[in-house]
Amino acid sequence: MDFELTPKLAPKKLFAGDGGSYHLWAPSDFPLLKNLNLGAAILLLNPAGFALPHCADSSKLGYVLQGVGIAGMVLDQSSKEEILPLSKGDILPVPTGGVSWWFNSGDSDLVILFIGDTSNGYVPGEFTYFFLTGTQGIFSAFTPELMTGALRMEQQQASTILDNQNGTLIIKLPPQEAKNITHLQISSCVDKFVKKMVSSSCCKRVLLTGAEFDFLEKVGLSCSLIKLEADELLSPSYTANSKAVQVFYVVAGKGKVEIVGMNGKLVLDTEVEAGKLLVVPTFFTVAMIAGQQGMELFSVLTTSKPVIKGLTTKDSALNAISLAVVQSMFAVSPELIQEMKSKINI
Repeated sequence: MDFELTPKLAPKKLFAGDGGSYHLWAPSDFPLLKNLNLGAAILLLNPAGFALPHCADSSKLGYVLQGVGIAGMVLDQSSKEEILPLSKGDILPVPTGGVSWWFNSGDSDLVILFIGDTSNGYVPGEFTYFFLTGTQGIFSAFTPELMTGALRMEQQQASTILDNQNGTLIIKLPPQEAKNITHLQISSCVDKFVKKMVSSSCCKRVLLTGAEFDFLEKVGLSCSLIKLEADELLSPSYTANSKAVQVFYVVAGKGKVEIVGMNGKLVLDTEVEAGKLLVVPTFFTVAMIAGQQGMELFSVLTTSKPVIKGLTTKDSALNAISLAVVQSMFAVSPELIQEMKSKINI
């Protein structure tokens, strides 16, 4: 398997229109995504931009990087539409097969990062979408004769509906239609579907799993927000779940990342900056040091029940192993090992 871990910047623009654009980290440019069945993309909606209703072949997490908006979702086992407000820092899990639409209700761009598991998808490393309407939609593809019967309407009425599908994927709504969507009634149980990721003053890493947010179980994913001050270290850690991969997106700032892989080899030692995507395979140990401006990262893990183990923390295996064994491991004096363990327990 190719473990080329170099972080990637500026995903490929797959589509652009009046309403916004869709950007994809393509597997051809980032083979590790394909090898580990990961998808990553960015949806950018201009003011009044509207991503037409669609479903996808893979579960994913949406994380709002900037702006405000509204999302609509109909789950695969439901006939009820959930209307969900969105703002910076929100996460919204999107299960496979659920129909969703996205709208920018603000005055500036709405930018949403999507990261998910494509192991059950058509194309490893990519999300495949099925739009209901538009020039690439399901409704416009069927013959008018068939849809006349399916809609239970007169042929002329059905043809008027079908022939008006001029938009493609992302459109810009006229003022009245934008106003209508903005005034839709918000669902009464928003907290069931949307959570705000907020950094903690007492913790560098805030982890959100299926235990704290039930809806994550639906997508089989979890996520975390990491905020480091200037020159602050995120201690070495690794995922101990089988096939639990970590995907990091640098939201702001700069820093240095080191990763140790198989056979104790340092497989990555590089600088990262805002906008870069980084993939860390299972059991690979990653550590980070923020630059002078600090660094903020959002990460997704491909399990809803992650086990993240530190290498030099209180709950680490190193701290649990008996003193005599640790002394033999490092081949140094007991006094030095005791000092090391006392530092770990601070």
